[in-house]
Formats: sequence, structure tokens, C-alpha cells
Amino acid sequence: MREILYGRHAVCESLLAGRRKHHKVLLAKGVRRSDVIDQIVSLARQANIPVIDTQRDHLDKIGNINHQGVALETDAYPYVTLLDMLPDSPAHARESAPFFLLLDLLQDPQNVGSLLRTAEAVRVTGVVIQRRRAVDITPTVVHTSAGAAEHLPIAQVTNLVKAIRDLKALDVWVAGLEATPDAQRYEQADLRGPLAIVLGSEGEGLRRLVRETCDFLLRLPMLGKITSLNASVAGSVILYEVLRQRQHGSSPQE
Repeated sequence: MREILYGRHAVCESLLAGRRKHHKVLLAKGVRRSDVIDQIVSLARQANIPVIDTQRDHLDKIGNINHQGVALETDAYPYVTLLDMLPDSPAHARESAPFFLLLDLLQDPQNVGSLLRTAEAVRVTGVVIQRRRAVDITPTVVHTSAGAAEHLPIAQVTNLVKAIRDLKALDVWVAGLEATPDAQRYEQADLRGPLAIVLGSEGEGLRRLVRETCDFLLRLPMLGKITSLNASVAGSVILYEVLRQRQHGSSPQE
């Protein structure tokens, strides 16, 4: 199955990652040259991928998107299995404790793309998403992630609770983000060890069984009149707190 990636950064990062089979690059005639466009052309030629000049209206037919004058015909997103990402897997080299992001039925591609961009920036070990009733890693998600999704190991699972239990069996602590009275403030929790962060859907939060399977819950302080944050914003705050603690080398209590 083939699909069309679009946008300069999404196309460039896909070529750099080299995880898909790429078929051809489409450039709009008269597109403004830039360092990114030049890099795309160079990467394509190095990999013997045809670069085809085409009319801009041909790219416009992809859909109501901001293609920025470039597109890439490629195979579908290369999901991995959960086993590929587990701490004992030789397929993934690690320099520190494993760090996973699990998404519980997120359906907004903008939120998922933004989260994947942050996840790649803080070097998560891998991402786990639900196979049904949740967004796939579509070209829109890749575009919103600025191509970060192309570098991330992402697994689709049919049962997120089972995936959580599999991680826990390997001594990975699982923390869910949920605004409940028993949840810890995120900056007061020790997040330095092997860890998985679970984020719930935009409207419903974590499902009951997912929430109950987590080892502990985290919450963000909300001091204004608004009682919730966008999923990508809340998730990014947590992901960067994990990075801060790991780089700082101590928990908030020490």
C-alpha cells in the first residue's frame, strides 16, 4: 500500500530516516528553492529515487493540505512490534533507562503529531498506540510532527492494557496522566527510572481499566478557570519533566 507524504520537513525527514521504501519525489515547477528542498533533491538522488517536476495543481489534488511544493510517494508507515521496543530487545540501542509514550485512543491527528514531535525531541524509546478507534500514523500526522514520526519506533496494539502489563513485567513503571485526587503533581514524582507515560483521549481521558493498570497517576496543576489542557500540551509538559529529571540526575525530593 502506498501513500503520499507532503510538506518539506516531512519529506526530508522520511528520506533521512530511510525506514520506508520510497518511490518518487514530486516537486512543483517553480517551487522556491531552499536548503530543505536542496537536501531533499540530494537525498533522493543519492538513493536513486526519481525526482519529478510537476504542475502545482497536481499536488493540490492530494487534498486540502499545505504541501509546500513537495510530496513523496512512499510505502505505508513501518510500524514495529512492542517486542522490538522492549528493554531486552537488541533491536534498540539505549543510553539510559527506557522511556515509552502510550496513547489511549487519541483521535486528533494534530494532537498526535505534536506529541510525536515532542517525543522524538526528548528521545523516547518508543511509542504505543491503539490499533482501533484511534488515529493511525497518517501523512497528516507525519506532517504535523514535522517528520519526527519517521524517526520513532511506533507500535500499534489491539490491547493497550496488555501492553502496559508487558512493560510492567519488565520492571517499567507506568504513569498515567489523569486529574484525580489521588494523582501526584507531576513535578513531585520521581520519573528517572524505566518509565512509560500514558495519555488519554482528548475528551474522555484514560479509560477505567487503563487507568487502574497504571502504577501511579500524575496531574498538572490548574490554577485558572480552564480545567483541562490540550492533550499535546499536557503530554509535552510531562515528557519534558522526565527529560529534566534525567538530565539533572535527581528527583524533586533530593
